[in-house]
Amino acid sequence: MPLPKSLEFVADRRIAVDYLRRRTNRVIHRMIQEIRTEHVTVLNGDLEIAAYLAEPATEGTYPAIIVIQEIFGVNAHIRDVTERFAKEGYVAIAPAIYQRQAPGFEAGYTPEDVKIGRQYKEQTKVDELRSDIRATITYLKTRSNVKADGVGAIGFCFGGHVVYLAATLPDIKATASFYGAGIPTWSPGGNAPTLTYTTEIQGTLYAFFGMEDASIPPDHVNQIEAALKAHNIPHRIFRYEGAEHGFFCDQRSSYNAEAAKDAWEKVKELFSQTLK
Repeated sequence: MPLPKSLEFVADRRIAVDYLRRRTNRVIHRMIQEIRTEHVTVLNGDLEIAAYLAEPATEGTYPAIIVIQEIFGVNAHIRDVTERFAKEGYVAIAPAIYQRQAPGFEAGYTPEDVKIGRQYKEQTKVDELRSDIRATITYLKTRSNVKADGVGAIGFCFGGHVVYLAATLPDIKATASFYGAGIPTWSPGGNAPTLTYTTEIQGTLYAFFGMEDASIPPDHVNQIEAALKAHNIPHRIFRYEGAEHGFFCDQRSSYNAEAAKDAWEKVKELFSQTLK
């Protein structure tokens, strides 16, 4: 594959090699069209965690993305996001983080669904959530098509909060957190706020917020950004004017197509640069 003229006489060969690698990755990604999906079980001791998995149908070795649900379970939206990652060349898996509280729970977006989903959220605990995500990583590593050192995580709503915690796990190289509420003031189980875990974050973190999100005051976003800076965590914070909570979900009334499109490009950038 010929290099552009601007690279023909580059003294540092590593730049040329990196160019070729990224160019090859882009070609491979364009070729991936078909995917496979299945419901799988992740074991964590005696606990059997239901999970939805999507992967490229083409043989190969791929980075992996753990997709963490909103308070509504592994529903159609979360399954769709998981499939979108598979089409981009990732093995993607969405474990049911309410497995301990409500096995098989899946809901829509009615006020009653919100009420029930929040009840289950309040029953979760930091140690259990991190343990279940750790078990999901272990499961991914048993699959022959997974690049063991290329695991990332993405979460939405409560899942955006949970992946901030998951980012502290050594195997998580990159994290995309979407509108995770309560990070500076609360943590699952009622211990120290999740923001206090910032110093333990292992990789790069991108966080996405709608500036019209009634559940996340702008000051909370500022606190998160300040903590990431203070602890020298590689990060980017994205603030979307006019966007509300849940702006990425095209099944919610708060869906914001412009913000969602931009955020998706940022997510693809993050995982492409850190996992491939």
